[in-house]
Parts: sequence; structure tokens; C-alpha cells
Amino acid sequence: MTAVFDPTPTPPAEILAVLSLLCPEVVRDIEQNWNAPVSDYARHLWRPVARPASAPAIAARSILREVLHQRLGVIMQPEEIGKALEEFEHRPVIQSGLHCLLLMDRITFDAVLLAWLGAVENGLSAFVGFMGTTMTMETIGREGPGWLDVGDDKVNLFGMGRHKLCRKSACVAGPVSLNKRALEAVGDETDASRWLGTLLANQDKVFGTAADALTALNEDLVADWDRSGMALPVFIDDRLAAAAMARHLEYDGSLLSRLLIEPARRQRLERALQEAASSPFGRFLPNATAYFWGIREERVRKLVLENGHLIEPDKPHGLSIPFERPHLKQALLDGVLLPNLFLMFLVLAILPRVRVVGGLRQIGYVALFHSILLAALDENMPEERDLAAELQVRENAWGMRVIDEKISVREQLAGLPEGSLFPDLLRQYRLRTLAETTDDLKLVRENARWRKIGQAEIKAT
Repeated sequence: MTAVFDPTPTPPAEILAVLSLLCPEVVRDIEQNWNAPVSDYARHLWRPVARPASAPAIAARSILREVLHQRLGVIMQPEEIGKALEEFEHRPVIQSGLHCLLLMDRITFDAVLLAWLGAVENGLSAFVGFMGTTMTMETIGREGPGWLDVGDDKVNLFGMGRHKLCRKSACVAGPVSLNKRALEAVGDETDASRWLGTLLANQDKVFGTAADALTALNEDLVADWDRSGMALPVFIDDRLAAAAMARHLEYDGSLLSRLLIEPARRQRLERALQEAASSPFGRFLPNATAYFWGIREERVRKLVLENGHLIEPDKPHGLSIPFERPHLKQALLDGVLLPNLFLMFLVLAILPRVRVVGGLRQIGYVALFHSILLAALDENMPEERDLAAELQVRENAWGMRVIDEKISVREQLAGLPEGSLFPDLLRQYRLRTLAETTDDLKLVRENARWRKIGQAEIKAT
């Protein structure tokens, strides 16, 4: 009998087996779209999500909708706001994992492009991207929000001295203006027509913070790269999450108020956090601060919870905020506190039942955050029991570095038509499969965290 050869490629089974240990929902996405165009994968990620059903989820979605409405009011006309919110109600998806960087950053550009593809392929007028703003203006040498990557060089974007860049955080560093002289010098040296004019159009503006500047510039860049306006980016950041968190803390009966403020509930939550941290997947968890980040002197600062106060460790004259609902709420509204990643994902995604699309570490810790919340719920309370049933479905997806071009953004843009860069890329990614673009999941195979999980699983079996 002659064996039948099936030429259809399949994703690497050993990699899917490792991913499925923590996030089987991500594996299903990959399997369903492996031989489909990347644009189809993006369409799949921005597919509809079941509406919230439990009281805590409905309340969380209502809060998220309100803070999004305020954000949309800054960038849209009233008639456009209603349409975008209705689309989000049906397809609530947030491209997360973006750092607060100009879109000339290769990884950020590729991730925003995937979100744009998902929105366009679903006929959406807008898409939401979360840009983390707690990072310092310079992270390591000549990298971070304060630097513009032009491919063969780095330009100091705001003309801020490097001793300041590494000591200020993007969400509070300001006011800032663009470094006009440095940008004009780039224009003299390179073919920068695909982006430089958009930046220089903002050269005389003063922005309240670096995060405000980068958000506005990125919105302008996408608008210029897609002059047909097929899908509008809506960039949100930690400050919107803080506004949502403050709303959750408005009254003591809310789920988050109970989990954080009631001693027995917080003890149960702490135990769930500790158990997750000590599990085989604990290396995915970010645990740099206690529930909230503090902001002082243009810098985001680690906090610890001691004697009923959030304080800066080893800083006698640092922040000290009572860990009580009214004080936490006011500090969030005043811009003194920002929620940490755990609380941020609770208010933006897990509780309001929103699908988040992020990177290879994020898909791990979102799954863990999900399980931590489940462990902290009290199923003797009917509304929490209903929420636990709803949380059996995880809305967690991989979308950072799915498109992972190895050349600089400037090189990517060089041969594309002005005014329709993104539409031209859409045509390209309708021809390239997920298998081809990800090089058979090479990025997952080489990821240190996932590789260690795989090695530990092999030893265990």
C-alpha cells in the first residue's frame, strides 16, 4: 500500500505543546490560521467577543466604555465616536504590549500594522492600541521614547540631555518639543519623505508630556500612511487605566474595592499571587511594584505596602499613600498613582471581557492574571460565581512580532507609495501566510521563557 503524502504544512507540534500548557487559546488561533494569510490571522484576532454577562463584568465594561468615550472625544467628531464605540462593543479588542515609542521603532510599527490589518479586514473605523508609558525616556544606551530610530542612526527626539532621559518617565516627562535642528539634519542626509514631513509639521508644538507627544505623532503618522482613513488608531495608555481604576474604587461594594481593601479578601488575593509566582510559570509574572506605581518628580517609582501605606522602599521622604479606597482613588485621579500590570489588565481586559493581543511574555502573564482572579473570587457570592463561570473563556491572543520584519522601518517604507503605505502593505500581507511570516514560529522557539518551560516539561515527563 502506498503512503499518502499530505503537503499541507502544520505548525511545529513541540512548540504548540509548550504554549498549550499555559494558553491553549493562543494555540487554537495559530492552528486555525497557520496556512492562511497574515491578514486573515489579524481578522481572526479582531473577531467578535461575547458580551459581558455577570454583574462585575457588565460594570467593568460600562466603566471602560465611559473612559474610552472621553478619549475618543479628543480625536473624533461626535458622530464618529458613537460608531467606534458600537464597533468596540461588538469586537472589543486592544492591541497591547506596545511601548511608548515612535512608530519608527520596528517592533512597534509591525505590531500597529497587524492591528490596522485586523481592523480593516473587519471593516472597523478604528482600532485601539495600548502604549505602556511607565518606561524611562532612555531605557538602555540610545534606546527608548527619547530616541528616534532612523535605521543607521539614532536621533535625540526631544533634545533632552541623556542624564535627564534616563531619570524621567515617558508619562510625566514634560513639557517637551521636538528637536527641530536634529530632525532637519536627518532630512539633509536621508530620504525621509515617508515620515519626516509629518514630524516637522509638529515642530513648533509644545506637548504636556513625552507620552502626549508620541501619541499625537503616531496618530499623525498612521493618518499620513493611510490617507484614505480606512482605520483610525486610538492610542490609550496607563493614564486611561488609572481613570478606569479610580471609577472601580468609587464605592466600597465594587469587586476591586473588596479584593484590595477588605483584609480577608486581599489576603486571599495575595495568596493567589504568591502561588502563581511560585508555579512553573512564575517567570512570566511581572512583580516590580505592589498593586500601583507611584509618580514623583517626573519619575515612575516602585512602591511597597507596609503598615497600611503604599511607600517607596528606602526613601524616608518619598511617597506615602494610605491604602484606603478614597485615598487610592484620589491619588489615581491626581496622577500620583498608576495601576500595575495586574490591575491594568483587570480593568482594561479581563473584567470587561476584552480580547488583548500582545507579545510572547504577555500571553503568559495575562493567562496567569486570569487564573489569579479566578482563585481570588468568592463563589459563595452569586455575582462572583457568575463571573467565575464567564471567565472560563479567556480572551488572550498573540500579536506582537507576528509580523517581524528584520529591516528598519525606514527601509520598509522606502519603496512604498506615499499616502497609501498601509494599504500597500495590506496587499502584501494578503499574500504571505502566518507560517511564512513567523518562520515556523522561530521567535517562540528562541524565546528564553518558553524554552525553559519546555525543558522543564520534558524533565517532568
